[in-house]
Amino acid sequence: MTVDQFMAQQADVVIAEENVVLPGLLAIPEGARSLVIFAHGSGSSRLSRRNNYVASVLHEAGIATLLFDLLMEEEALDRRNVFDIDLLASRLLLATEWATHHTALAGMKLGYFGASTGSAAALKASVLATSLANPVDISAIVSRGGRPDLAADVLDRVTAPTLLIVGGNDDLVIELNEAAFAALKCEKALKIVPGATHLFEEPGTLEQVAELAREWFVRYLEV
Repeated sequence: MTVDQFMAQQADVVIAEENVVLPGLLAIPEGARSLVIFAHGSGSSRLSRRNNYVASVLHEAGIATLLFDLLMEEEALDRRNVFDIDLLASRLLLATEWATHHTALAGMKLGYFGASTGSAAALKASVLATSLANPVDISAIVSRGGRPDLAADVLDRVTAPTLLIVGGNDDLVIELNEAAFAALKCEKALKIVPGATHLFEEPGTLEQVAELAREWFVRYLEV
């Protein structure tokens, strides 16, 4: 399945609360027992072709996926919001609560896939999710080229098994991920994709990311 085919078969959804309206794309393969919610990075959205490619690989593994815009259009114009991890985490929690009330997703195990600043939001939201009025357990997290260091205040409280994936040529981000990896006390792994830069644009590198993510989520969401 191509990325375009996958994007075409997803259902448009809206995640809303009071004055917040966030469009999303939901895909539920037959027999799915788990859902991965995507938290995109700076300058991206639910239409990210990289995240949609990863989502298509998860979909083929029988895992449902939800990609949504963490910021409304007017909010995204202010670059400060892209690095407001508390704001991004709150939006991810909103999507998480929405998913737990969606009839077709009821009872599914939940995971987060974060990219760039979305990785920090995923880590923070996984901690905060346990304190919701109806606590939610996040069973696995995968970070692609992420900034987990931006969630430094909660790293030692993350309990979800966490996989950090970084490009081998992304030197600064490798250092930031290594520091965050040391702070994590949960089950964890750090995978470096040789020859990849920050956006995994080199041939075959995004495919490696998708395969690593699939293996991690199948391991922790499909047991």
